[in-house]
Amino acid sequence: MNISKIDLNLLVYLDTLLRECNVTRAANQLSITQPAMSNGLKRLRNLFNDPILVRTSDGMVPTERALELQPVIRGILMTLEETLAPNREFEASQSKRVFRIMASDYAASTLAPKLLSKLHTEAPDTTLDILTPSDVTFHDVENGKVDMAINRFENLPQSFHHKRIWKDSFCCLVKADNPIIESFSLDSYLKARHIWVSKTGFGVGVGMDPKDVQKLGWVDEALAHFGKHRNIATFTRNYHVAIHLAKEQNLVATLPSKAANIYLDDPGLKILDPPFPIPPFELDMIWSPLLHRDASHIWLRQKVAEVADELK
Repeated sequence: MNISKIDLNLLVYLDTLLRECNVTRAANQLSITQPAMSNGLKRLRNLFNDPILVRTSDGMVPTERALELQPVIRGILMTLEETLAPNREFEASQSKRVFRIMASDYAASTLAPKLLSKLHTEAPDTTLDILTPSDVTFHDVENGKVDMAINRFENLPQSFHHKRIWKDSFCCLVKADNPIIESFSLDSYLKARHIWVSKTGFGVGVGMDPKDVQKLGWVDEALAHFGKHRNIATFTRNYHVAIHLAKEQNLVATLPSKAANIYLDDPGLKILDPPFPIPPFELDMIWSPLLHRDASHIWLRQKVAEVADELK
């Protein structure tokens, strides 16, 4: 294969086709016509002597050769985009940039108020667009459609950059006159009714099963080590909902300390230490290599890090 005869646009077409697995969506992504993308796929098939995408009952599926090419092509394009990106200073006070951040409810509740205040002071004409984990996918972050994602991650694509925001512990939040306060122990904890609160990762979440301990998360896994389980009366994906339910009902909300501390001065609530050990967890910030050297993105990462340090 003579590399001098390869149209680099074909590599962009290939990268988009393998992400979308649909000619029409790929064309829309690149703002070209569907016939133009179909012609690009035809040229790719001739170039690599491979079908690239095969139509099945489940839609278009990449061939084995295409799956081998995908990470290589993605890496080449990322390197090109990083190299060719303009290296300009970011003038925060003059910028009208929209920063899009995917943040879990926990991350948004704890970080967003101070971050917004900092942006308002230093970059008053910028806009902060906070998305939920159900709004975006890893591909959206990888492609730079979303500036960053702030959440708890178990597995990440190796291409992403990441930075640790902080490590947080757990506490229990109850109504100020909840009788459980008089004798808060593992026994009374297990006899109480509880609010489960968490936030799904990328993609749409599904309903919870109280018996599925592995999907319930840190608190219930910690209890399982003692051969115990709690009586979960309510499931929610929103920390503020959990806190308000604890305030209005004799329910126990076991949640991250930084989220509970937002209500530290609320006389209607009482914060207690859990009556059993729960391992701490880590909050991370991740972003695409495509944005790693972008001046405005570097500035945003610095602001997030500054806010995190203040909240530590």
